[in-house]
Amino acid sequence: MKTVLITGGAGFLGSHLCDRFIKEGFRVIAMDNLITGDLRNIEHLFKLPQFEFYHHDVSKYVHVPGEIDYILHFASPASPIDYLKIPIQTLKVSSLGTHNILGLARAKKARVLVASTSEVYGDPNVHPQLEEYWGHVNTVGPRGCYDEAKRFMEAITMAYNNVHAVETRIVRIFNTYGPRMRLNDGRALPAFMGQALRGEDITVFGDGSQTRSFCYVDDLVEGIYRLLLSHYHMPVNVGNPVEITIKEFAEEVIKLTGTTQKIIYKDLPKDDPKQRRPDITKAKQILGWEPKVDRATGLKITYDYFKSLPNETNVPKEF
Repeated sequence: MKTVLITGGAGFLGSHLCDRFIKEGFRVIAMDNLITGDLRNIEHLFKLPQFEFYHHDVSKYVHVPGEIDYILHFASPASPIDYLKIPIQTLKVSSLGTHNILGLARAKKARVLVASTSEVYGDPNVHPQLEEYWGHVNTVGPRGCYDEAKRFMEAITMAYNNVHAVETRIVRIFNTYGPRMRLNDGRALPAFMGQALRGEDITVFGDGSQTRSFCYVDDLVEGIYRLLLSHYHMPVNVGNPVEITIKEFAEEVIKLTGTTQKIIYKDLPKDDPKQRRPDITKAKQILGWEPKVDRATGLKITYDYFKSLPNETNVPKEF
C-alpha cells in the first residue's frame, strides 16, 4: 500500500483528494492547521485504518515518520475573503511551507505535486490563458499576497526539480466548485448561493461582464490524479474552458434556487481579473483529460449540499 501525504487535507479540495486516494487504495495522511480547513470535511475517514490526520502548520518544520511515496501540497487559503484577512500566513504557506514540503519530498524520495492557480496569470492580457503565458500581476496590490506566493511556489518547485532531481508536478487550478465549499468564502458561487438561501439580494461586483470558467470538483480531482501519475513536470492548466460572465452566472443561480431577490451591483475590487478561461490543450494531450460534468448538473449537486447544511455553517470564519 503506497502512502500519500496531502497538506490542506481538511480543506475543500484537500478533503476530496483524501477521498479519491482512499478509494484508489492508498494510505492517506492528511495534514492541516485548520485555519480555513474543517475537520467535518474528513470526519468520515477517521474510522479507517489507512487514514491519519496531523494537526500541523506546514510553514513550520514538517516531520512525518515512515515512507511516503507521494505528496500533494494543497495547504493555502484560496479565496479573497481569506487571503485578504491573513496575507502573511498566505505568503508563508506557499513559500516556507512549500520549501518544507519539497525538503520532505527530497528526504523521502517522494514525488510531489503542488497546487498552483490561475491567479499566477493575474488580470491576463492573453485569452484564453495557456501555460506559456507569464502573467500580468500587481505584486503590491491586495491580491499580490496570493498571486506572488503561488508564483514563488512554482519557482522553488522547479528549482528543486532542476537542482535536487526531486520529482515534481505543478497544477494550475482554475475556478472550482462543489460540496464542502464554505458558503461565505468570498468566491462567486458560494456567495451567490449563500445570499439566495438567506433571502438576500445577489451581489455582483462591477457590471458583471467579467468572465469565469467553473470546473466541478470531481473533474478537477481526476485531472490532478492523472497529472500526479504522469511523467510531465511543467505546469498544466486544469479547469473547465466553458466561459460565462458573472452576471449570467448570477442569473443561473437565481433560476436554480428560485429566489425572488434581485441582482445588485457594487464596485469591482482592485485587480479583479476581467477574463478567466483555461487553455486545456496540454491536459488533453498529456493526461487524456477534459471535464465531464456540465455546469447545470454540478450546480444542482452543490446547491443541494448547501441546503443540507445547518445554519451555523453560514457564519463567516474568524481568524
